[in-house]
Amino acid sequence: MTGPSKEEKRLKVIEVLDQARAMELHAIGQYMNQHYHLDDKDFGELAAQIKLIAIDEMRHAEMFAERIKELGGEPTATPFATVTKGQEVTAIFGFNGELEDDALVAYNAFLTTCQKCGDSLSAKLFDTIIDEEQAHFNYFDSVDGHIQTLGSAYLAQKAGTSSATGLNTLGFVARKSGAVPA
Repeated sequence: MTGPSKEEKRLKVIEVLDQARAMELHAIGQYMNQHYHLDDKDFGELAAQIKLIAIDEMRHAEMFAERIKELGGEPTATPFATVTKGQEVTAIFGFNGELEDDALVAYNAFLTTCQKCGDSLSAKLFDTIIDEEQAHFNYFDSVDGHIQTLGSAYLAQKAGTSSATGLNTLGFVARKSGAVPA
């Protein structure tokens, strides 16, 4: 009995990369919708952070697409799910924490698939992105915890803050690591 062929392994890796790309496309749309909604509600600081996380997700989607193309595949342009609109401010961060947690579970499984298929480059890509998704989860979980614990007092502190992110916008993870824009 023989295992999967090289071609079957390559196609399986493309499949998980494409599933991850679809998840990133959903996150981009979801987070940008929330960014606009929070900015409109005058929660600029919260809006700005979600925008930066959306930019990270855009970078992830491109990284997955580039790897798919390297493997001879065609990246999806279809998001994994539809954007949930009109969320209450109090619900956004818990909702996003769940999205990030789902991504962490899926990406760890996808990393294992890549390893089993002998594709260390794709596995390394997932490993890198998992670290960034964990940073996103930690932020969403922290803000959700503050909202759950402090409620309107926390939100009152965030109301009326600026949503400006500057012209050379870095993503959330790049800003947290102290990277300097080019």
